[in-house]
Amino acid sequence: MHVFDQRWQQLAKIIVQHSLELQPNDLLRIQGEAIAKPLLYALYREALHAGALIIPKIIDPVFSEILLKAGSDAQLQFIPSTLAHEIETMTAWCDIYSEINTKQFNHIDQQRQQLASNAASSVQALFNTKAAQNQLRWCDVLYPTQAFAQDAGMSLWDFEDLLVKSYLLDQPDPVKAWQTIHQQQQKITDFLNTCHTIRMHGPGVDLSYRCENRIWINCAGKRNLPDGEVFTAPIEDSVNGRLSISYPSLYLGNLVSGIQLVIEDGKVTQASAEQGQDFLHTMLELDAGARYIGEVAFGLNPGIKHPTGQTIFDEKMAGTMHLALGNAYPECGGTNQSTLHWDLVCDLRQAEVYANDELCYVNGKFII
Repeated sequence: MHVFDQRWQQLAKIIVQHSLELQPNDLLRIQGEAIAKPLLYALYREALHAGALIIPKIIDPVFSEILLKAGSDAQLQFIPSTLAHEIETMTAWCDIYSEINTKQFNHIDQQRQQLASNAASSVQALFNTKAAQNQLRWCDVLYPTQAFAQDAGMSLWDFEDLLVKSYLLDQPDPVKAWQTIHQQQQKITDFLNTCHTIRMHGPGVDLSYRCENRIWINCAGKRNLPDGEVFTAPIEDSVNGRLSISYPSLYLGNLVSGIQLVIEDGKVTQASAEQGQDFLHTMLELDAGARYIGEVAFGLNPGIKHPTGQTIFDEKMAGTMHLALGNAYPECGGTNQSTLHWDLVCDLRQAEVYANDELCYVNGKFII
């Protein structure tokens, strides 16, 4: 792939002009693995054109693997003070997801992984607070790799083609196209912000929750690429029901499929999985907030037609809903805190959704 492939130039423009809305003298941090250098280079150049001051970082997950296997407890828990300083200082932040091995940490002791994760929770909370106060604009972007394509059961060429469509890079003006998507989704967002109760029923899902005084947020290329969803944090103790998670979930390199959940007063009280059940139970025991539902959302992107194994794609698929176990985004008004934030996706294409006891969604689409 050419260093300045036109597609990545277009994607860089979306990130700079639409997602992060970079202005002169914005302080921007960008990072990704070496394989994503074509996009990192394009993003760096586009951000320079916008007048930003940039810290570019190439990361190598082998360092993390070595640390997790050979480090002492004290070394696992070491968080450099420079990281908190960067979060405090930066006004914009872009992470490029570009794994070349999505199973790299499968055989690492989970307790050691959790020790490192717990140590990082304070800086993650700082990041979330800064973002909620609109002091830090951020965007996570997926870059195509053979590993991602293989997880999706596709060739790299086909996976790149999926990205081109889901990022709207095939549109004459991708930035304007995302602005149009935002306008279209705002109608749904405005409607949901008038609702106090949501109830859904269909194959594999029987769920209800309250969301009064919570804020539904329109996601149209601002924080994720690909994108296309509306989400909020439900009232913490209001989520009740049963659901089957429709698609396998790859989380921290662990594949979990056939998940069944029972949720009572906001808390997962029963959980099983056909594959990866021990890992599922380990995640639910991480901390006091891990069993609570931190996010609920509807996927709205019609360009994503089937699951890929990558949550950043699957949760945006039109005709789906997803919920996250664990941490809530404070900008929604959510208060649940956890080191876990695990999005799980359910198919709603044969379901009905009621808002304030009135039918608002049928067979995968809003009817408002």
